[in-house]
Amino acid sequence: MAQIEIRLPKMGESVTEAVITNWLKEVGETVEMDEPLVEVATDKVDNELPSEAAGVLVKRLFEKDQTVQVGEVIAIISTDGGAAEPVSTPEPAQVVVEAASAVPFIPAPIESAKVDTSSSSRFYSPLVKSIATQENISLQELELISGSGAEGRVTKKDILTFIENRTAAPVVSAQAAAPSAAGVVTSSANGVTAAAPAKPAVKSNIIINPQDEIIEMDRMRRLIADNMVMSKQVSPHVTSYVEADVTNIVNWRNRVKNSFEKRENEKITFTPIFIEAIVKAIKDFPMINISVDGTNIIKRGNINIGMAAALPNGNLIVPVIHNADRLNLLGLTKAVNDLANRARKNQLKSDEISGGTYTITNVGSFGNVMGTPIIPQPQVAILAVGAIRKMPAVIETPDGDFIGIRHKMFLSHAYDHRVVDGSLGGQFVRRVADYLENFDPKTEI
Repeated sequence: MAQIEIRLPKMGESVTEAVITNWLKEVGETVEMDEPLVEVATDKVDNELPSEAAGVLVKRLFEKDQTVQVGEVIAIISTDGGAAEPVSTPEPAQVVVEAASAVPFIPAPIESAKVDTSSSSRFYSPLVKSIATQENISLQELELISGSGAEGRVTKKDILTFIENRTAAPVVSAQAAAPSAAGVVTSSANGVTAAAPAKPAVKSNIIINPQDEIIEMDRMRRLIADNMVMSKQVSPHVTSYVEADVTNIVNWRNRVKNSFEKRENEKITFTPIFIEAIVKAIKDFPMINISVDGTNIIKRGNINIGMAAALPNGNLIVPVIHNADRLNLLGLTKAVNDLANRARKNQLKSDEISGGTYTITNVGSFGNVMGTPIIPQPQVAILAVGAIRKMPAVIETPDGDFIGIRHKMFLSHAYDHRVVDGSLGGQFVRRVADYLENFDPKTEI
């Protein structure tokens, strides 16, 4: 019987695992080539994975809510219509554990209550929570584990190492440990060094009234909440503001927008013009295009611009224009429109929302004149562009100063004060404003 192994594909930079959220085919059902087979979720996006072969689904190696590593076989498809095989559960002796993990973990149903991480500002994968539940690890202990994964997340290796050391000596709890000046708690008895939470994670004692409605956060909103809290804890945010005269840009867009839409069958917005100015400023100040790894600064070789987009359900997503410096204004316009349209339809791929090195968010689209955006980690800066408004302004001419009506907007630049000082952060946003103000009204697109 010819069989094809279906593996979890690579789904973008830094994505190493995914959670099975729904199987779209049952064992024994026929599957067509490229037909959606399974839905998976990563910490970045939800995806439908298409079948890589046509045939009959004969085995599913993972079930709903289980975590799968990139490259692992998740299903087997018979290409000659063979009968379905029962899904076998591996015996404990068959489970292979990485050499780095001295304590084996064997997923199995258990009776103990699941650890409740809802009050934590940290993200824990289903696999980590499952191990914590089996080993009776409390949330307080989980919070003490120093994560080696992306954005400080606790990995399987981290928690297994913690369990191994935990058997040798008791763990110092968050309540019993005295916080150090750096906010780090160290248990010398077991060698585990862990970052203590800034505040104890406690649930609010909110009084629920009869007329109140309780709405549970969906998965994306929980991830957004975790990431926003984490960013504020990691990066000391500073925001600089600059007002820019964008009259030339407004007049130019008014002149070309109808002919552009007729020719290209799509609209031209201000966003690609803003991105073009940001790219130019990054080339002038490349140390704004960096990330922080401990005490190391990573100077990014590519300029990948994220653009925050609001979804119809109220959630937020940040598509990324990779190598934005290689695109002209027309190319940026096409990329912006394509990503924005597919974001609203939930059609983005994982690699299209990862790898950003600098981000722009348009608070002006909601009528806001300025904002204080939160930096998307591991970037170190983000620019919020406010609403464009007609304002009276002093116009300098060779014949003297006059009062005129100009189109103006505020730029709000939030940056990580660990590595970006006020001089760099302020000069950068001023340079963006300069590029916008000096936009050539004769530009062809």
